[in-house]
Amino acid sequence: MASITLYERRGCPFCTKVTATLDELDLEYETVEVPAPRSERTEVESISGQTGVPVLVDEDHGIEGMAESDDIVAYLERTYG
Repeated sequence: MASITLYERRGCPFCTKVTATLDELDLEYETVEVPAPRSERTEVESISGQTGVPVLVDEDHGIEGMAESDDIVAYLERTYG
């Protein structure tokens, strides 16, 4: 089971940026597709405190809800690159 989980929404360019980095680094990860309406994104809000995506969880490194695609990409490259 992957220790990395990515909360994303289909068609989100910021999510695509993160998944491209995960794939380039050949990392195993699980995805959770969030609903389009922000009012229905209760799971991702409980994890990160906000309803925007992408949100990354990396259990092995204590990351419990990192938001912002640029921050996530930098973290992945620094940690796994």
